[in-house]
Amino acid sequence: VHLVESGGGLVQAGGSLRLSCAASTLTFSGYAMGWFRQAPGKEREFVAYIRRSGGSTNYADSVKGRFTISRDNAKNTVYLHMNSLKPEDTAVYYCAATPYISGSYYRIEDYTYWGQGTQITVSS
Repeated sequence: VHLVESGGGLVQAGGSLRLSCAASTLTFSGYAMGWFRQAPGKEREFVAYIRRSGGSTNYADSVKGRFTISRDNAKNTVYLHMNSLKPEDTAVYYCAATPYISGSYYRIEDYTYWGQGTQITVSS
């Protein structure tokens, strides 16, 4: 599975962006998807998760209420809608996919496939 993120860029604090992650697979609906981010000098951290059907989502406390993850299985794409962006949201954002069903979704090791990342810079 090949994942390609897009939609990154520079935005002012309080602004919005939408990230997209396109997956090259014929069985996209068979993969749970996640978004992670990594700021300079920090470890990669969980941001959001969506189950295969899109019926269940989870978020890191730091983005809850501001970010929304969604997916369109017909387009093999997962999205991250980001509102009320803050300078501390500045990071490289990665999408990830896993074909496995498990009780965990927030660890790097929970995912099998990763995109190359897209930079988000929020200016104050």
